[in-house]
Amino acid sequence: KDDSIKWSYEFLTSPEWLGINNEKLAVTVFAGDNDAPKDEESVEIWKSLGIPQERIAYLGKDDNWWGPPGSSGPCGPDTEIFYWTGSDPAPTNFDPSNKQWVEIWNNVFMQYEKTAEGKFIPLKQKNVDTGMGFERIVSVLQNKSIYETDLFQPILERVRLLVPNIDTKAERIIADHIKASMFMIADGVIPSNKDRGYILRRLIRRAITYVKKAGVDDTVGHLIGEEIVKIYGDIYSELKNEQIFKELTNEEKKFRQTLAKGLKILESKPDVTGKEAFDLFQTYGFPFELTMELGKVSNPLEFEMEFKRHQDLSRTASAGQFKGGLASHSDKVVRLHTATHLMNAALRRVLGEHVYQKGSNITEERTRFDFTHDQKLTDEEKQQIEGMVNNWILADLPVKKEVMSLEDARKLGAIGVFGEKYSDMVSIYTILDPKSGEVISREFCGGPHVEHTGVVGRFKIQKEEAVSAGVRRIKAQVE
Repeated sequence: KDDSIKWSYEFLTSPEWLGINNEKLAVTVFAGDNDAPKDEESVEIWKSLGIPQERIAYLGKDDNWWGPPGSSGPCGPDTEIFYWTGSDPAPTNFDPSNKQWVEIWNNVFMQYEKTAEGKFIPLKQKNVDTGMGFERIVSVLQNKSIYETDLFQPILERVRLLVPNIDTKAERIIADHIKASMFMIADGVIPSNKDRGYILRRLIRRAITYVKKAGVDDTVGHLIGEEIVKIYGDIYSELKNEQIFKELTNEEKKFRQTLAKGLKILESKPDVTGKEAFDLFQTYGFPFELTMELGKVSNPLEFEMEFKRHQDLSRTASAGQFKGGLASHSDKVVRLHTATHLMNAALRRVLGEHVYQKGSNITEERTRFDFTHDQKLTDEEKQQIEGMVNNWILADLPVKKEVMSLEDARKLGAIGVFGEKYSDMVSIYTILDPKSGEVISREFCGGPHVEHTGVVGRFKIQKEEAVSAGVRRIKAQVE
């Protein structure tokens, strides 16, 4: 904690690093509640660095507490660093609700384990998760808004060149959405009608809606993307993949056809109901804001109700997406199931113990496994994971099932699906090396599994990709 705070402060303020004026900084810390005490330790560290008491604000769990993402798991208080973006001098007293104070750094102190019963137990092994907002720091250092920095100005200039007579809001939306879309495609996401592919599709389509509204009928996404590659390509070499430009262009062309169909339908009616506007949006992807701007919607509230109902159904479907996880109990599925446990164990050894299962889906063809991790796996990491799993398979290790109390299972160190709630009595599957006594894998699981790993077959990773922020997905096979 002491090192984390001091290093953050040094990097921000030291002339050797960023050299930010410390008189423009303020911090927030956790105020304390029935689950955890007020974070006076962080306050004392900040004071020792010269941050006065009036620049330190105490906030509750909504602002200064991280996690867990599910109903249980590691979590803890955080301290956040803010920078004054208003006119000089900065106010003596820090008011976090004043939007001119902008958060630029966050130190999360993972001190507790939240149990399924809602209790907060101090962790034996504590750690720090710290991060800085890159674009915000650039904005601070250049003393400009984010869109005025050299990270965005070249992109905006290209937008203005391709889409003349466009207003500030529209040009920023186009630049921001095309940029985000390129990074998503570079990370393996493609436009679709579900999950993260749906988010990508909406980003591209919203950008192109503004291009179309400005009267431009040519495809421009890939041309804007060229400027983004110039800025980031040397660091994010994945952006140089020609497939990104193909996906952008294909999606733009599809959407322009959609816009033409939607406009034709709207032109045939004097007005449409909110439900009809939602059907246009759901079926054709026709933007609701465009329908509104055309003055066609007689009751906009009905659209909002339909949209909320759609969101609720999507959440329900998403929550049930991985229930059970197995398509059947066939020999191939069972072998893949055991391979998935071995892969989970390998992931935790290669990437770290922050890795937890977020969901799985296993069919005859492949296992699909979601896990907590915030970076793309390198080729070397994938090779390590494959090699580890295949070595355990070749060792023909026994797979043992036990039924025990939840408390005993946790004492043994059994792991499970992140955020999952378990009953008082649970099934535990353990894969153990009898020669060394090493526990390779010990997980909460309803089964079924093979009796020994030698029958699993050769394990091979097919694909690794992003699912959402902090969650990755692996698809793998056994032969």
